[in-house]
Amino acid sequence: MNQNPDFKELLDQTYQWPDYYDFKFIVKAADKHLVLEKLSGLTVTETPSKQGNYVSINARKLIKTSQEVVDLYEVIGTIKGVMSF
Repeated sequence: MNQNPDFKELLDQTYQWPDYYDFKFIVKAADKHLVLEKLSGLTVTETPSKQGNYVSINARKLIKTSQEVVDLYEVIGTIKGVMSF
């Protein structure tokens, strides 16, 4: 995932680091383990879609800098089919 340079700037304007940041992803249920592996150690909640084909994954983490947010989105972005919010 190639983040817009303004995204990091917006994070710095919105948050006072360190702060908690909530990551949100949607992934096919069959591939959720790929995302969960990358979120090891984070507080994670999962919500399946009505038909169970997709899972919404929310993860909360204490972040030290905006670059940490960008880095995690880039790592998750390497997983095919993941939608990040």
